[in-house]
Amino acid sequence: MTTTGRPPGSSGTPGPARPTALPTADSSVSGAAGSAGPAQPPGQPTATAGASTGRDRGGLPGRSLLRVGPVSLLIRRRAVLVAAVLTVLLLLAVVLSLSLGTPYVAPADVLRALSGAGTPYDLVVFDLRLPRVVLAAVAGAAFGVAGTLIQSVARNPLASPDVIGITQGAGLAATVALTSGMAAVLVAPTALVGGLLAAALLFALGARHGLAAQRFVLAGVAVAFGFRALTEVVMLTADPIDGLRAQIWLIGTLAGKGWTEAAWIAGTLLVLLPVLAWAGWALNSTALDDDTARGVGLRPVARRIGLAGTGVLVAAMVTAQVGAVDFVALVAPQVARRLVRAERPPLVCAALLGALLLVLADLAGRRLFAPTQLPAGVLTAAIGGPYLIFLLLRGRRRSS
Repeated sequence: MTTTGRPPGSSGTPGPARPTALPTADSSVSGAAGSAGPAQPPGQPTATAGASTGRDRGGLPGRSLLRVGPVSLLIRRRAVLVAAVLTVLLLLAVVLSLSLGTPYVAPADVLRALSGAGTPYDLVVFDLRLPRVVLAAVAGAAFGVAGTLIQSVARNPLASPDVIGITQGAGLAATVALTSGMAAVLVAPTALVGGLLAAALLFALGARHGLAAQRFVLAGVAVAFGFRALTEVVMLTADPIDGLRAQIWLIGTLAGKGWTEAAWIAGTLLVLLPVLAWAGWALNSTALDDDTARGVGLRPVARRIGLAGTGVLVAAMVTAQVGAVDFVALVAPQVARRLVRAERPPLVCAALLGALLLVLADLAGRRLFAPTQLPAGVLTAAIGGPYLIFLLLRGRRRSS
């Protein structure tokens, strides 16, 4: 006896057997992005990924699906929490930096002055301290963004503007400007041109084979050593006073700077905001190899060039304005990645952490050895050195 495709008890001529319900592409997407609910019985309609249900959370561990009309955004809940905590810490650091100094301003008076209530300390808060604090926050955020983009493209936690030659190119141009009698107002534009020329040389050397990660980093290290050697030659042949001015610039300091420099950096970030929004999404694909990326319809080489180009442009601008403040772009992305527990540095958290680091470094430089002020670059280097030792020891433990 043969078995037909009819269910028991049905009548009529046997028709073609009905296929068993299989999961569709929509249902698999919904299971990844939404919550995994109980299995639906056969014959019931399957919810698609486009349908907004009350169980959009929890499909992927630690993520939520935010939907605004036709736009869907997968959010890492821990990243939101870390960003909120970093924002609070940054605000506290700003108030503390505005408060400490001579004269001391109580935090309550700082808040009243910022609210426009009017206090006897308005001149101290607004004219003497606030421009420098805002510059530290904006420059630190820019360093964090630049470091995130460059490290993600290079796939190397040691890749940053001060490692791949951008800082050294800007430093050489600034040294030439400071030792040749050029007007002070032209130092920052000259440094920006030097940083961009270093970036052009870096891309020329590292763009073969699709801007491969290892070649990109090695080319950057070679560019950095070359420009650093030329900078030393210029300083040795310059007037001692001019050489000292160049040395202070190369260390990186916020002293004597404020609203103008902050406006240039913030303006650059605002102009690049659409590109940075794209970069935050495009960073998700940087961990894929080229064949996998092409298999899902991406153009990996174009993405890497776009991300790296944005990173070096931001790095060149901020270095031209505040000098060679090292290690912020190196440390901030990786510490943010560890806080979020992500596979790549998160862009927003890295920016907030970079701002927090530079504000605290500038505050420590102003107050640790008062009345003597240390450049912010000295304090960030003091942070970066132990961090590099930590990376070395951690890599050794992994290899063992």
